[in-house]
Amino acid sequence: MIPVFEPVISEDEIEEVVAALRRGEISGSFGEALPAFEGAFAEYVGCQYGVAVNSGSSALQLAVAAAGIGPGDEVLVSASTNIATALAAYHNGAVSVPVDSEPVTWNLDLELVEELITPRTKAIIPVHLYGHPVDMDALMAIAEKHNLLVIEDCAESHGATVRGRMTGSFGHMACFSFYANKVITTGEGGMITTNDPALAERLRSLRNLGFGEPRFYHEIPAFNFRMPGYVAALGLAQFRKIDRIIEEKRRVAQTYNRLLAGIPGVQTPAELDWAKNVYWMYAIIIDPAAYGRTRDQLAARLWEKKIQTRTFFCPMNQQPFLRTQPGTRDIPCPVADRLWETGLYLPSTWTLDEATIGLVADCIREFQAG
Repeated sequence: MIPVFEPVISEDEIEEVVAALRRGEISGSFGEALPAFEGAFAEYVGCQYGVAVNSGSSALQLAVAAAGIGPGDEVLVSASTNIATALAAYHNGAVSVPVDSEPVTWNLDLELVEELITPRTKAIIPVHLYGHPVDMDALMAIAEKHNLLVIEDCAESHGATVRGRMTGSFGHMACFSFYANKVITTGEGGMITTNDPALAERLRSLRNLGFGEPRFYHEIPAFNFRMPGYVAALGLAQFRKIDRIIEEKRRVAQTYNRLLAGIPGVQTPAELDWAKNVYWMYAIIIDPAAYGRTRDQLAARLWEKKIQTRTFFCPMNQQPFLRTQPGTRDIPCPVADRLWETGLYLPSTWTLDEATIGLVADCIREFQAG
């Protein structure tokens, strides 16, 4: 079986984790690995502060909480995204308002944003889907015009850039995931980056139960979202390889692009001239009229050939619990709906060789031809 993704952990990562364990760094409250990882990653992104947490989902929930967003508020979110993006609003009592996708990069359609803003809108969470960045210059201009907070969802975009500037450095806060299939991984884990010292201080308090003075006196309802030190040590070892990993992910994508070129009905991922796509997952769209088969038929054939695939995300406008949330708005998202019906991603481990990628591409080409 060719897995859709397989984390790559080497001896140097293992050595770093063992060293942290020997130093007793088993919690998220002390040690050297955690601040080192936070500092190195924040500097890489282009921010002053990094706040490590136990997952990307926790990072999003914590960022919304730190912004003071709650019941009665609305948050604009990319319609096509992992459910964690909308859960960040939901678990803080706010309502997610989906912004439909555009058909080229599959990110939220910036032309739709302003018409969805109401007096209840407090923030926008753009998602840099599958590694292609949102045009953050344009989005920040909209946010500034309407006095809205921006929380970037960078779970899939470590190292992606907009006109040479890193994703994660534009918004008031940005949230990264280090889940097993992300560009760099700690197994589970996440990070919030920001340039706002007050937000950084609030984030650190909220992730650590909101201890006050005296210690067990709590003025705010906080969370236990700490990242253990030995997990941060794994992240630090992975981080040292991030440029190589991104280079290899782009090599994998370029190989797919070449081998899939010219197949009727197969839309390969874009890279606009102002963007650097890190191709978190190599994702394609199947047009059944041109390809002659549906996405689901192709996925079934690939699985028969021992090639794993995954579909695109079910859009937020179709999620049952969001549709029944009090205050929700019925926002049609036809492009995101179509992505959900026609999109899938292919094996994307950064160590894939050309022969393996060729097997996948050959299967896609032969199924269309036959």
